Amino acid sequence: MKQWFEEEDFWINYAPIMFDDARWAEAPDVAEYVKSIANLKEGDSVLDAGCGLGRISVELAALNLKVTGVDIIQSELDAAAESAAAEGVELELINADLRTFSSSKKFDCAVNLYTSFGYCATEEEDLIIIKNIFDSLKDGGTFILECVSRETAIMYFTQGEEFDRAGMKVTTKFKVEGAWEGLISEWNLEAPDGKKVHHVFTQRLYSAAHLRDKMKKVGFSKVDVYGDFDFSPYDQNARTMIIVARK
Repeated sequence: MKQWFEEEDFWINYAPIMFDDARWAEAPDVAEYVKSIANLKEGDSVLDAGCGLGRISVELAALNLKVTGVDIIQSELDAAAESAAAEGVELELINADLRTFSSSKKFDCAVNLYTSFGYCATEEEDLIIIKNIFDSLKDGGTFILECVSRETAIMYFTQGEEFDRAGMKVTTKFKVEGAWEGLISEWNLEAPDGKKVHHVFTQRLYSAAHLRDKMKKVGFSKVDVYGDFDFSPYDQNARTMIIVARK
């Protein structure tokens, strides 16, 4: 049985909502941060694990890096290919499940960005993804993970909101699962013609310390946690969770 993130219909309906103009506008800066954090030089290779529409992949390629994007949804990869062509950059795009992905090619850097982690049915599956990314890196390679953590979910928790985006009226509701073990998100979309789309999904919430220790157990030699891409502290002022792991 497919999990929700494997369903093309979900991404067709929700990708325009999740990846709004602000998210696209920040992509060049994020790519620059990735290049700096991983100390990448022209021609180095990057694995964008869960590349989606190619928002970051295209910008990394524009920095003269060799980028491989992996995603489970073919329509997302098709959109990434169109974006790459429009920008005149090259991407290698692979339709694969990160839970089973393996590569004989080894990368200088791997990224998993914009909270694309923590949605599998079990923690074991989540950690398989981390292990597969670890195995895909060269010795000395860098893995950069950006994700909502348990701490940031608590700091920025809201009951929900209403807004208009991509021609849709969007209503969201959020609630906590268990002892802050997960965040349940309910998204309702309504089109001008009255058509409605409803979806509920849960993200597993990891504390930074727990995920850091799990990544060390996988084999990363050094794992640091920051509150943003600028290496600001992961404290009460953290905007997000950025984990930088070195193989």
